[in-house]
Amino acid sequence: MIAFKSLLFFIAAPGMVAGLVPLTLLRTGLQVESGVFSWLAFPLWIMGTGMLVWCFWDFAQKGRGTPAPIEPPKELVVSGLYRYVRNPMYVGVFLVLLGHFLWFGYWSLLIYACVFLIPVHLFVTCYEEPNLKMRFGPAYDKYLAEVPRWLPRFR
Repeated sequence: MIAFKSLLFFIAAPGMVAGLVPLTLLRTGLQVESGVFSWLAFPLWIMGTGMLVWCFWDFAQKGRGTPAPIEPPKELVVSGLYRYVRNPMYVGVFLVLLGHFLWFGYWSLLIYACVFLIPVHLFVTCYEEPNLKMRFGPAYDKYLAEVPRWLPRFR
């Protein structure tokens, strides 16, 4: 049942933010020709989507929950991509959005990708992190001290 709920949330949240909304922005505004750089969209799409799938899997298998706030994991997930960055799902969505800009070339897509970071950062700092501190206590404090929020640190 957790896997099914995760799939529904995957479609609803990242599917909407990285799929449906960017589709509505296509063919709106100014466009830039990215030339050979447009091909970088494919590795960005693959990496971003792969990161999302991996994290959703870790939440279901190791955390015994979903990324959705209505059914959060019961265990703190600090393995997989979470060893390198605290918010790999948001980073993955951002990579997908950058891929959209590189492939389609609409400035509105790049602006959307950058604006996406503002509410995400506020959500993480004002809701997620305080909530996880309350739920997981010292284990989460240790995790905060060891793993950066946005830019991965590879050991």
